Amino acid sequence: MDFDALFNENTFQFSDFQEFTFLPGHQKLTERVRKRLYYGLDKDVSLDALSSPVTDIAVEIFQKSAPSPIRKLQKKYAAHVAREACISPCAMMLALVYIERLRHRNPEYLQKISSSDLFLISMMVASKYLYDEGEEEEVFNDEWGAAGKLDVQTINNLEMSFLNAIVSDTM
Repeated sequence: MDFDALFNENTFQFSDFQEFTFLPGHQKLTERVRKRLYYGLDKDVSLDALSSPVTDIAVEIFQKSAPSPIRKLQKKYAAHVAREACISPCAMMLALVYIERLRHRNPEYLQKISSSDLFLISMMVASKYLYDEGEEEEVFNDEWGAAGKLDVQTINNLEMSFLNAIVSDTM
């Protein structure tokens, strides 16, 4: 690949993301990522669920991060929540960043919360950060409660505890 041509302003206009997506190999890479992270590459099916391997990895990480035996995260529950809440791979990656931050800054919180609750609430907060623009694409706690089979008050309490834990520094 000719990197000089890539950064030549006369060759590519970087002012618009749409033009950036036409870089060589971008479409092929996009299809490959979508195929790996979701259930397949059927263009007629909406991509509203994480792939089975991605769900397996999430379950393993969350079970290790929050080792409480109460409400231990199971693959069936994680897949259900991912499907109902339309969790994207980007939201899952951000949720994992949150978990890593908690591991370093507030490990006591991870000892108190169940892995199922941690999965649900970290995905919700990540989705709010990534997708809630406050106009058309809003993230509502009652919808996440329905996806996680919890009432709104429980979701609100989990969210407040999660946010307090992630900003506090108990080290």
